[in-house]
Amino acid sequence: MHASSKRLLTALFVALAILLVLLRAAVWLHHGPRVHSAAPHRSAMVDSSAGWSDAYADGTPDFLRLHALDDRDAFRRWFTTLADFQALRPRAELPAEIVDCASLLRFSYREALRRHDAAWFEATGMEVMAPPGEIRAWQYPNTPLGLNLFRITPGPFTPADATNGAFAQFADAHTLVERNAFPMSRDVRTAEPGDLLFFRQFGQSSPWHSMIVLRIAGQPAVVYHTGPDHGQPGEMRRVLISELLDHPQPQWRPIPANPNFLGVYRWNILRGSE
Repeated sequence: MHASSKRLLTALFVALAILLVLLRAAVWLHHGPRVHSAAPHRSAMVDSSAGWSDAYADGTPDFLRLHALDDRDAFRRWFTTLADFQALRPRAELPAEIVDCASLLRFSYREALRRHDAAWFEATGMEVMAPPGEIRAWQYPNTPLGLNLFRITPGPFTPADATNGAFAQFADAHTLVERNAFPMSRDVRTAEPGDLLFFRQFGQSSPWHSMIVLRIAGQPAVVYHTGPDHGQPGEMRRVLISELLDHPQPQWRPIPANPNFLGVYRWNILRGSE
């Protein structure tokens, strides 16, 4: 290549570079500097595309079930920790929504499924020495059901149930046991932390009662809310199962011979772990 041709080519490259610099400067002046902000945290969102089925025909969509062992363990630990903390805190600090056994279940279940960040601890007033791990599959309310966490109508789940009122934020004890949990056994010795004991006390205005199974100092125990009694607010209680078996009122003993004891139940989202 001749020297003149090389000089011409170099000049063209230089001119092009200057033009690009001028264009970039013009864009900057027009739009201002571009600021890159950190992406906001996104809570785990359920992947419903693979789970609109209902493998057990129990009304719970498969996208809500906790299939991973670590997720099931995390849920159990959060669920029992939340319930036990309510029994240990001063009565005046108990969340206003907890007024009976069913509301304790709803609160502990819902909050166990949330993302437990600093804002959550501040809002709930929870104090946990060693917080359980987080559930990775999904976190409430990031599902197609939104805030409506509890199944309230009978029948297997269908995609239409996500919007037709089959789920709600509220469910009483009867609905919780029939639509959101399933029976495991009538032998209380088979109960694991996070399982539920259900009773039906005939003749009472609120016959359905529930207790949450956990451990106290390594011993099988239950925590529950007594519910209102003759116009007076109830209270939280923690009782060893060994004491419950000797309850002075036989209708509260969790034994197969007691017709008021419905048995040990497990949440539908844990189905498959049995």
